[in-house]
Amino acid sequence: APEAGGALGVGEVRVAVRAAGVNFRDVLIALGVYPGVGVIGGEAAGVVLEVGEGVVDFRPGDRVMGLFAGAFGPVAVADHRLLVRVPQGWSWRQAASVPVAFVTAYYGLRDLGGLMAGQRVLVHAAAGGVGMAAVQLARYWGAEVFATASVGKWPVLRSLGLAEDHIGSSRDVSFAERFAVAAPGGMDVVLNSLAGEFVDASLGLLAAGGRFVEMGKTDVRDAGELAERGVWYRAFDLAEAGFERVGQILREVVELMCQGVLQPLPVRVYDVRRAGEAFRLLSQARHVGKVVLSVPRPVDLEGTILVTGATGVLGRLVARHLAAAGARHLLLVSRRGVAADGVEQLRAELAELGAAVTVCACDAADRQALAEVLAQVPRQWPLTGVVHAAGVLDDGVIESLTAEQVRSVLRAKVDAAVNLHELTADMDLSMFVLYSSVAGVLGSAGQGNYAAANAFLDALAQHRRALGLAGLSLAWGFWAERSGMTGHLDEGDLRRLARGGILALPSEQGLALFDAALRRDEPLLVPVRLDLQALTRDPGGVVPPMLRGLVRTPARRVARSSAVDGGGFADHLATLPPAEREQHVLDLVRANAAAVLGHTSPEAVDAHRAFRDIGFDSLTAVELRNRLATATGLRLPATLIFDYPNPAELARWLCSDLLGGAEERPAIVQPATASLSEPIAIVGMGCRFGGGV
Repeated sequence: APEAGGALGVGEVRVAVRAAGVNFRDVLIALGVYPGVGVIGGEAAGVVLEVGEGVVDFRPGDRVMGLFAGAFGPVAVADHRLLVRVPQGWSWRQAASVPVAFVTAYYGLRDLGGLMAGQRVLVHAAAGGVGMAAVQLARYWGAEVFATASVGKWPVLRSLGLAEDHIGSSRDVSFAERFAVAAPGGMDVVLNSLAGEFVDASLGLLAAGGRFVEMGKTDVRDAGELAERGVWYRAFDLAEAGFERVGQILREVVELMCQGVLQPLPVRVYDVRRAGEAFRLLSQARHVGKVVLSVPRPVDLEGTILVTGATGVLGRLVARHLAAAGARHLLLVSRRGVAADGVEQLRAELAELGAAVTVCACDAADRQALAEVLAQVPRQWPLTGVVHAAGVLDDGVIESLTAEQVRSVLRAKVDAAVNLHELTADMDLSMFVLYSSVAGVLGSAGQGNYAAANAFLDALAQHRRALGLAGLSLAWGFWAERSGMTGHLDEGDLRRLARGGILALPSEQGLALFDAALRRDEPLLVPVRLDLQALTRDPGGVVPPMLRGLVRTPARRVARSSAVDGGGFADHLATLPPAEREQHVLDLVRANAAAVLGHTSPEAVDAHRAFRDIGFDSLTAVELRNRLATATGLRLPATLIFDYPNPAELARWLCSDLLGGAEERPAIVQPATASLSEPIAIVGMGCRFGGGV
């Protein structure tokens, strides 16, 4: 928020945000359908930078979590009463996932709903953040809990301890009949976030004198009318609880979690630069638990940066580069340490650049030895970055590889990386860079063990990102400056690499790519110098599968969609032959629908299938309406896709509205999928592995 950089008021705390929770309210605000005025970014966790007058509970450097306004950025300000310290051992993502969900559930159920032991409570959308928190709290207080969720999320409710007849669907109102049988006396409290017929069905389940607590606020009812029916009704915002009460609840919740009474919520993490993806996931209710945005730190050159393989060629290059960039404290680790050739010269060069240098002989694959090295990092210059540049080669075709060859290569890469990851997991690192290899992406003859080791590093970087930690794997190509791993290559080897489309990467260019990679949000990048023409010059060569989309072949064509300025769309449409107009509008509808749903191609959107059936709901409908309104310049209703329920019908209506309905139009034909022929530049690659890795 802009005000985050202003002077602090009495009782305010400025915090460097490390992670921020995303809530349904944020999605409503972003889509412009939130009732009233709101600011996105209501909860976060981070490090205290500064405290205002009257703040005695916190000081700079403290790890805190709590409620904010405008927390989707590097810095946010909060009232000190809304903050608590992050418990020892908690990750940033866990800390950011707690405040809004648990405090909202607590205030809604206890303070407003008056829920007591032995009473019955219905919690809607119980697989979401507030829902899961509410189920845990209600069970802790001794209430009998009934809950709804989509059928695919029922296992989540079962894992929370709910009986089968206490679980219902949030996709239809069948829960009303199901719960009326299981709870013939009715519900004492309903915690609601649904709308329309779901509200009516839930009101019908309330016992005499029941309390209906509305937190979704997408379908607010008249409390006076409901009071006449004997129902206590309250729609609320958490802000009405007041800072003192919110702080009290948050402290109690954190204490209960530290005692093991309450359990952390499942969390899915997105880099803040991918906030749009996070919002889309939440709007489509495809998540379980909480969605959290990680806010990466700028690279901190004032602390200590550890480099493994530091006395090798690549380690020396990156150490010099970091020192030249302003790194003040370098911890250089290698197996030989000060016994390595040229170490004193390297130390002198780095000192001349302004860096204090410590050189340690340590095998990073030895966990105990590495832990001892880390324990010696001065407290005044804490560890702020890691570059894992160590590695060894022991090549051989798969059939001939011995267990020792596999073990030695994996030890230097994998074991060391795991040790670095686990031993620094609770440190506030601004950089965790893994030197991987293109061999793990494209494959490399005779290097099955090396490719596997580097593929692990790529997965580890993704895993760290999923945990909300710094993580970047660089799958380097071949460096021009010879190292211990490439010094043995002869001219024949270099020609073979060149025929495969990989050219030597000059050191200056490689280090520039290192800097560029640190500014991007991908966990895996492939800095490699490609010669795409070489892949076609060798008639007998096999193009690696990952590069086949980059190679031009005469038989392939590129399908292009016309880009038209939104303000002149109708004028442009009028210039097209009548037979092409409706198809042109359909292309626009399908492209935007695909973007809203997260598809990579418009072909994934069937022109004649209902929007509801392909994944649209009320929130994504608004997003599609907004996109089409911008593209066409029309004022479109929020009910657009419900009035015209499939892309073909919507395109037909849009075309008629844009042109006045005077033209005869041909039937719409589903276009065939086109192929690609133009070269594309690889700028980044994301890896996805099972089990949340």
